[in-house]
Amino acid sequence: MSSSETFIDGTAFMAMHSSDETVRRSFKEFFVSRLSGRVILSLEQVGWCDNLVWQYSRQIQDAYYPFMDNLHTDMRIDRIGYSDGDLAAAAGTPELAGLPLTQRLLLGQVVNRGGTLVTADPALRAMPGLPVATVPLPAREPVFPGLLEPLYQDSLALRVPPSGSEEKS
Repeated sequence: MSSSETFIDGTAFMAMHSSDETVRRSFKEFFVSRLSGRVILSLEQVGWCDNLVWQYSRQIQDAYYPFMDNLHTDMRIDRIGYSDGDLAAAAGTPELAGLPLTQRLLLGQVVNRGGTLVTADPALRAMPGLPVATVPLPAREPVFPGLLEPLYQDSLALRVPPSGSEEKS
C-alpha cells in the first residue's frame, strides 16, 4: 500500500447519517466524491457499524441497509483485517499511547501501512501527530448518482449522534 491510501473508520461511514447536518453533508460529500476511488475499512470497523445499526428498530435497519449494501457494491471499500505489523505499530507508536485499544489498533493499521485516516471522531481529529484528515463542508448538498441517492434518502430514517461513537440509548 502506498502513502496515498485513505482509511475510514466506522464514525466516518456512519457520519453520513449524523443528526448534525454539517457533519452529515461533509461526510456525504466525502463518499460521493470517492465513488470511483478506493478507501480501506478494517473488518473491526465494519462490525462496529453493524453493531450501531442493530441497536435501532427493524424498520430503521430495513430503510438503512439497502443504501449501505449498494454503496459497498458500487464503491471500492476494501475491508481488511489486522496484520502483525499493524499490531506492532499499535503497541509501539508513542502517539497512540493512552488511546482505547480499538482506536490504537485502527491507527496502528493506518500508521503501519502509511495511510491517512478519515474519521468523524472529534477526539481523534484533535490529537496532534496522528495521520488523521479532515473533510470540508460542501457549499451545497452533494448527490449520489443514480439509484444511490433515493436509497440514501430512504436510509436517512437512521440518524446517529454527531460523532457516531455513542450508542443508541
